[in-house]
Amino acid sequence: MKSISAAKVNHILSLLDSGKDGYAAARCAGVSPSTISRIRKKHRSSLQKSLGGRPSKLSPANIHHAHHLIISGKAKNAGQLTKPLANIINQPLSTRTMHRALKKAGMVAVKKRKRPFLSARHRRERLDWALTHQHWTVEDWRKVVYSDESKINRFGSDGDRTTWKMKGEGLSDRLVEGTLKFGGGSLMVWGCMMWEGVGNLVKIDGKMDTDLYQQIMEDDLLGSLDWYDKSPREIIFQQDGDPKHRCLVRRGWYQDHAIDLLPWPAQSADLAPIEHLWSHLKKKLKEYDHPAGGILELWERVEKEWNKIQPGVVQNLIESMPRRVAAVIKAKGGYTKY
Repeated sequence: MKSISAAKVNHILSLLDSGKDGYAAARCAGVSPSTISRIRKKHRSSLQKSLGGRPSKLSPANIHHAHHLIISGKAKNAGQLTKPLANIINQPLSTRTMHRALKKAGMVAVKKRKRPFLSARHRRERLDWALTHQHWTVEDWRKVVYSDESKINRFGSDGDRTTWKMKGEGLSDRLVEGTLKFGGGSLMVWGCMMWEGVGNLVKIDGKMDTDLYQQIMEDDLLGSLDWYDKSPREIIFQQDGDPKHRCLVRRGWYQDHAIDLLPWPAQSADLAPIEHLWSHLKKKLKEYDHPAGGILELWERVEKEWNKIQPGVVQNLIESMPRRVAAVIKAKGGYTKY
């Protein structure tokens, strides 16, 4: 075996230390790959060997830059990263390559979640509201009666149903969720909840206007309070900023009944725990084997499942209010996970 000078050995070691693989080091040093292997084994046994394959087009710095472009909102997906990164490395890049690079950076592709649009004014108002209520305790939030309206669809609605299938199994009734071209009908409901449990649930027939809303307040809000032996003076009432709600404020109805109102920022469904109560209700409705045969049957199911909701479900949601407020502050009035 031909001897190699100490200078040559040191040159080879510097090539290996710089990250060159065995074949690249052999070409640079003018020796065989087997010589490189022997020197690596003797002097750099702990040095990680190359795993082989085509070298990556993107360096760790390139991947970090791609991650920054996504996080900062300057690029929305892998396709929009190809051009700026290709300009940096001065060679073409495919969307597939960028997709692999983002996964290497610890990112995963997800569908954007639909949320109410937040303008700068909305964010400012949400942050101001959260800062005002940041020191409220669960005891404070227990005094609030939360209210909302919700749409409940009869058929093919509110999220996807999932099931399991065998590989290669063809379509069957078990694997199909039937849909109708024009929906299948829905109903609107109004409901409220408080620490003691759910209040009255009302099916809204026709268009909800201020007069109908006032009737609901008189019959069902006050009726719910009476059911739990609560006085209007004991509670704080939460409702969103819908025009018919504001109109009832202008009429002085709440003042006449000694009901304090909780100020509520616009576009803030994530702050209302009753939104998650609707999700709980709709989840229970999806557990039925077949869609309701009509709106009447749907209402019967809704009423039945609503009345089965235990106080503990409501209390868990109300206990989340301090965390919701903190999340808005952390997001500076922006979107939260709720």
